[in-house]
Amino acid sequence: LNTNVHLSLPAVCIVWQTAMIILFGVFMRYDHESDAHWVEHRKHSNLTDIENDFYFRYPSFQDVHVMIFVGFGFLMTFLKRYSFGGVGFNFLIAAFGLQWALLMQGWFHWLDADGKIRIGIENLINADFCVAGCLIAYGALLGKVSPVQLMVLTLFGITLFAVEEFIIISVIHARDAGGSMVIHTFGGYYGLSVSWMLYRPNLHQSSRLQGSVYHSDVFAMIGTLFLWMFWPSFNSAICDHGDGQHRAAINTYLCLASTVLTTVAISSLFQKHGKLDMVHIQNSTLAGGVAAGTAAEFMLMPYGCLIVGFCCGIISTLGYIFLTPFMEKHLKIQDTCGIHNLHAMPGVVGGIVGAITAASASIEVYGHEGLVNTFDFMDKFKDMVPTTQGGHQAAGLCVALCFGIGGGIIVGAILRLPIWGDPADDNCFDDETYWEVPEEEESIPTILQYNNHVQNKDM
Repeated sequence: LNTNVHLSLPAVCIVWQTAMIILFGVFMRYDHESDAHWVEHRKHSNLTDIENDFYFRYPSFQDVHVMIFVGFGFLMTFLKRYSFGGVGFNFLIAAFGLQWALLMQGWFHWLDADGKIRIGIENLINADFCVAGCLIAYGALLGKVSPVQLMVLTLFGITLFAVEEFIIISVIHARDAGGSMVIHTFGGYYGLSVSWMLYRPNLHQSSRLQGSVYHSDVFAMIGTLFLWMFWPSFNSAICDHGDGQHRAAINTYLCLASTVLTTVAISSLFQKHGKLDMVHIQNSTLAGGVAAGTAAEFMLMPYGCLIVGFCCGIISTLGYIFLTPFMEKHLKIQDTCGIHNLHAMPGVVGGIVGAITAASASIEVYGHEGLVNTFDFMDKFKDMVPTTQGGHQAAGLCVALCFGIGGGIIVGAILRLPIWGDPADDNCFDDETYWEVPEEEESIPTILQYNNHVQNKDM
């Protein structure tokens, strides 16, 4: 057992949390809607308390927050001996990541003239989004890395995320409300690239633990259902008030529904005797939510959403059946949760759907003000037309891919250093390495039987 983490994990947690306290002390302040001066501002601007952004955004924030901690956490409990690590390390890196994300995104987007970051409810949602990218990456590495490696993965992942998000949203002016490109494409390829760098040729020594048991699959299904129910909130959380947010929820809702049917169809079609595979039902049923992210607030049309979901269920499930084994064997990418099928591929599909939908937007469908409002054709972008916007959307997708793959290779190289206390090849996917695991009752009779068996042989 590697005791390396014995000191390095407490050290990293204490030192980094202390750094957060100091940085928050220097930079973080409440914005005008969460500051005590709101009362004066409200009177001055002739507003009522109900117009505080908190009341628009908090329901969305709650749903997103549940997705991050319960949804992602429980989705990763499917391994028979790694449920503590799935839900527990998810908790750790999300709690650290959201603090660092508030700072990183704050420096890029919310910096005041006096050098302070002003935070409100929308920042909390954006920080959760930022964390989602790192949790996706964790899915590819589940069971094969130490908690200290995960903290490092998150530190760099959030940093890369904040930079690529700034380039895609602010510089290139792409729209990506639900983050198909910024969150899923980036997080997916980031995790896959790190996993490629951390390839374990002898991982088969842990293959006895690389599967689920009946109850662990049920737990994972809890994560799936929380994610599935709240994904419309995720994709609409930071849309414009009014029609944008309303449309994003409807679009996502329809995409998700359609995905479930094609997932079930393909799973049954390719399994022996037409039986369903729980892995597909846990993951591929969510692919439509990922792909609805970029075009969430566009006029995708209800039937368009159903088509996108239809395609995603097929692509994602086929990915689990054919691509994941192929990538492991020939590309040396070991992807524990199959994030390539749930996040990376559907994220790219979402980016492409977004580019096509944006490029084909017209005044007939949106109205002039609707176009300006939906695509933010204002200030220095006031002369943009939908066809150009489509090109910018495509450029955004390329940036997400480059940051994910490039960043993942660099971070993977750092995580390869032999200082992080990661588990041995025959010790992966096992909570015993990092957690106090209570002994299971049924293991005791087994030992007695074995002893009797040995004694009988000796006689």
